[in-house]
Amino acid sequence: MIKTAFLSILLCITATLAGQNVVTPPIDFYSLSFKTITGDSFKFDKLKGKKVLIVNTASKCGYTPQFKDLEELSSQYKDNLVVIGFPSNDFGAQDPGSNQDIKEFCESNYGVTFMMMEKSSVKGAEKNRVYQWLSDKSKNGWNSTEPSWNFGKYLIDEKGRLIGFFPSKVKPMDNEIISKLK
Repeated sequence: MIKTAFLSILLCITATLAGQNVVTPPIDFYSLSFKTITGDSFKFDKLKGKKVLIVNTASKCGYTPQFKDLEELSSQYKDNLVVIGFPSNDFGAQDPGSNQDIKEFCESNYGVTFMMMEKSSVKGAEKNRVYQWLSDKSKNGWNSTEPSWNFGKYLIDEKGRLIGFFPSKVKPMDNEIISKLK
């Protein structure tokens, strides 16, 4: 009962940041880790103090050209933003290749230098631990939205709080995202 009351209080703790309600997450974003596309373990506590844009990507999608904009965003805001791509074959089987295939495709076609994670599921029963956090309000504090297609975007602030979800149609350089980076 005390644990439930504490969780309820924690979920209600909000602050105003740039005119948006921000909720302290019940589970710490920085406790997460994942393997990079090259198989190295990466701990998210290395991201403290930076904003993080997490994007589920695919190599054979109508939104695939967003890789170019993600690279531009990453380069332009590199001092306070980390972009992380999560390749997934969940939508229309549009990323069927291996991790190595995906890495080569992103680098050779779009010059991707931002961090890419290993291919994994981002929705449903098989979704990876990071996407479980992103799409479960009992973990992140407010959001239950899974990506509905490739190139859905989640923005985390410098304190590890989820502050936004942007569907596929919102381009990385759109003011809707840029305004939250300043």
